[in-house]
Amino acid sequence: MSNLLGIPETRLPVDPAAASLAEGKDPRAVAAAHPASPLAWATLAEDALAHGHTIEGYAFARTGYHRSLDGLRRGGWKGQGPVPWSHEPNQGFLRSLAALSRAAGEIGESDEQLRCAQFLRDSSAQAADTLGL
Repeated sequence: MSNLLGIPETRLPVDPAAASLAEGKDPRAVAAAHPASPLAWATLAEDALAHGHTIEGYAFARTGYHRSLDGLRRGGWKGQGPVPWSHEPNQGFLRSLAALSRAAGEIGESDEQLRCAQFLRDSSAQAADTLGL
């Protein structure tokens, strides 16, 4: 999807939890140490969903999503426009949004599932394709 409106890309700052997660530290400990980290919450959500813990995955994903919105707004985001997957610090937000869509679908919240999937695609078609939505 091209940026037909000319809205500038939003690029989040480096996620302070990224290094700890890359080192293989426990995502729960990382989220506790960095509760504003979208990447930590996305990791927890994906792990929970992979193990069949849908409600926990939903809660983790929703937390990551809301923490991401806070960061996006601080970065000048006005509720629309590209949030590129290629900018690694954006991936926590995009992964949280994908996990929220999946979890919502698993609990039968189809409107939320579709809304999140479309929001993901509108933010970054590359993320939607990469994350399978």
